[in-house]
Amino acid sequence: MEQSLLNIGFGNTVVCDRLVSIVSPNSAPMKRLKDEAREDRRLIDATHGRKTRSIIITDSNHVILSAIQPETISQRFELIKGNDPPKYSEKPG
Repeated sequence: MEQSLLNIGFGNTVVCDRLVSIVSPNSAPMKRLKDEAREDRRLIDATHGRKTRSIIITDSNHVILSAIQPETISQRFELIKGNDPPKYSEKPG
């Protein structure tokens, strides 16, 4: 069985099929989620000491911190899955 890997920065990868969500770390609930994962030893810090720009949640309930923007990771994910990445700059209509 072949698994697709998603680059989350600095040579770190995540198995695409295990992703549940890619979110921004700026809200209070996401900060609580990160703190709870740290306490439960489910936190993986892949930022290499840089600012956390996205939080990745897996189906095993692990929380992964990345220094890459959520939009960039989402575009990489869409490319791997063979879908067209969403175009955020287009106006609906």
